[in-house]
Amino acid sequence: MSSMIDKNGLQHHMVTININGDDYTKVVKSNNLLVNFLRDELDLTGTKRGCEMGDCGSCTVLLDNKPVNSCLVLTVDCDGKKVRTIEGVATTENLDIVQEKFIEFGAVQCGYCTAGMILSAKTLLSDNPKPTQEEVQEAISGNLCRCTGYVNIIKAIMAASGQEVEGFGIEAE
Repeated sequence: MSSMIDKNGLQHHMVTININGDDYTKVVKSNNLLVNFLRDELDLTGTKRGCEMGDCGSCTVLLDNKPVNSCLVLTVDCDGKKVRTIEGVATTENLDIVQEKFIEFGAVQCGYCTAGMILSAKTLLSDNPKPTQEEVQEAISGNLCRCTGYVNIIKAIMAASGQEVEGFGIEAE
């Protein structure tokens, strides 16, 4: 990673980051946060700014396939890494199964937490294709939702795993 100092004494770095399968090479300030880079530089606005302290999860993205709060990650620390945002979840004209189940089970209301919830769910299902309800709850514990009370979110994730939705009397398709 090359760096330079501007006339105001601010350090800038040249970074190359693979985002949703495409490589981006940009010059960024040393203190630039990944959430701001995604939203302001690349117009990937599915990643939300929430608490900006790493508590709410609305800014969750996958960094090398692990969920992170992008409000706590410096863009320079992503040089040479892979980032996946909500815009990179559906790879065809069709939605991903997790996205479909979120819609089917009404797991979205205002939608502010949805991107982070879906990315956390994708990681869980990739690592554990048949999670228990408790494992789903643990996987999304870093994502806050003020609207749904989590019941429909848990139903959607369980249904996306192809399992019966335990404790709710609903079977997955």
